[in-house]
Amino acid sequence: MHVPDGFIDVPVSVAAGVVAAGAVAVSLRGARRELDERTAPLAGLVAAFIFAVQMLNFPVAAGTSGHLLGGALAAILVGPYTGVLCVSVVLLMQGILFADGGLTALGVNITVMAVVTTVVSYTLFRGLVKVLPRTRRSVTVSTFVAALVSVPAAALAFTGIYAVGGTTDVPIGKVLTAMVGVHLLIGIGEAVITALTVGAVIAVRPDLVHGARGLTAPLKLRVGGELVDAAPAAVPVAAAVAGTGTGAGTGAGPGTPAAARSPRRLWATGLVTALVLAGFVSFYASADPDGLEKVAADHGIDRKTEEHASADSPLADYGVEDISDARLSGGLAGVIGVGATVAVGSGVFWAVRRRRHGNAVSPSTGSAVGGNA
Repeated sequence: MHVPDGFIDVPVSVAAGVVAAGAVAVSLRGARRELDERTAPLAGLVAAFIFAVQMLNFPVAAGTSGHLLGGALAAILVGPYTGVLCVSVVLLMQGILFADGGLTALGVNITVMAVVTTVVSYTLFRGLVKVLPRTRRSVTVSTFVAALVSVPAAALAFTGIYAVGGTTDVPIGKVLTAMVGVHLLIGIGEAVITALTVGAVIAVRPDLVHGARGLTAPLKLRVGGELVDAAPAAVPVAAAVAGTGTGAGTGAGPGTPAAARSPRRLWATGLVTALVLAGFVSFYASADPDGLEKVAADHGIDRKTEEHASADSPLADYGVEDISDARLSGGLAGVIGVGATVAVGSGVFWAVRRRRHGNAVSPSTGSAVGGNA
């Protein structure tokens, strides 16, 4: 759903840029409460993973494909404010390095793909987990529904923006029907990918999943023959809720508290997975146009599309300039993109975490820093 230059007129693009800048500013402040020494590196990894999976277009209808937007995935894994920043970093890297998504339309893309998807999905997710039983299955079901709804919500938001600032005169009712219809199908793929990814992380490190923090319970201590709640810095027991047990699958000893274990193994596994997806699996992605491209071509939205400002980038269109072998060129571009995204994203999130003013307890004490936003 990357909006190119020329779809939206200048005044509305500027207005969307102001909205996006405001959302990023608010998210930078909010992310300070969500990030700590363990989750800041994970946020950079989430951005890189979203970049990689967005290269994997999957077929959804005759001649149409879709790809992950990632707002729900980022919000549930690392928090809604950090989630907005994750997707924004991905969109920035795609626009500058790969000529994917217009630079004048960057504000529109951040508003639609980062802000709308994150706000809608996380609001729905939190509402569902509050009314459903406090189990791992409830988190997975809530994740699936939230991710599914976030995609047509983004399509609806784009249609609204186009109705105000579109550069071609097209029947908005037909555009709305086409956009929401095809993105409902894409939303199913988004939901499956998001639920599987969140479920996989919960299975091994539930303490690192922002959306599962509400499933933690206080540690009980026996004092004078009575059970009492331990201090707030008690060890999270989300692992017990997830059915994995303490230390499962992490290389830590059976007595190691989950919050005290390093996320290094999870980070390394995630990075390798992202590199494989972008560097190898992406070659087999669908070549059909995505939902927005298909609707734009069918309804004439793309008649005034402008050439991308980064069209002469050596990585434009996800290929490396002067490398003729398509598999090698695309794979190398994907690897470069993952590396650049994880580097920029990790740097941003590390800087955000450093700006905290000493109001967070060290994670070695087991405290759930940041809490639910």
